Amino acid sequence: MANILLQWLVTAAVAALHPFFVSVVDINHNAKDATVEISVRVFTDDMEKVLQKYSSKKIDILNPADKPFLESQIASYLNQKLQVKINGQAATMQYIGHEIQKESVWMYLEVPKIKEVTTVDIDCKLLYDLASSQTNLIHARAKGAEKNYKLDYPKNRVSFGF
Repeated sequence: MANILLQWLVTAAVAALHPFFVSVVDINHNAKDATVEISVRVFTDDMEKVLQKYSSKKIDILNPADKPFLESQIASYLNQKLQVKINGQAATMQYIGHEIQKESVWMYLEVPKIKEVTTVDIDCKLLYDLASSQTNLIHARAKGAEKNYKLDYPKNRVSFGF
């Protein structure tokens, strides 16, 4: 019994010393509106830390002193670290905004004028500049099908066919 308790305590201590770094990228083709909607979810503190690496201004996502500046920083980071090709063509993603949900931040992008999706190619390096233990979970939906993939650092590319 004491051995099990000791193992549990050691596991808990190791988990506390090595935090979990993960993002979720949802890509959804909205055929009705002819758009591709992209949602990115990361822990708020991780996003603040990575944005702070590229800014001389203080980054505070929960209480931004300059909201337009924060929005431009988020948009710039997402466009640098997440590239998407749809049907073999580089997609121009438009940043829509973000919202806070508990300890995470959801960031929204959209690609207009996409009537049909046959392939989606993703190059995702989100938070790879923060932690080498980063995992990016990718979910893509089109034509009633859903495809999923897990990118563990340093792997950053995945392709889906629909």
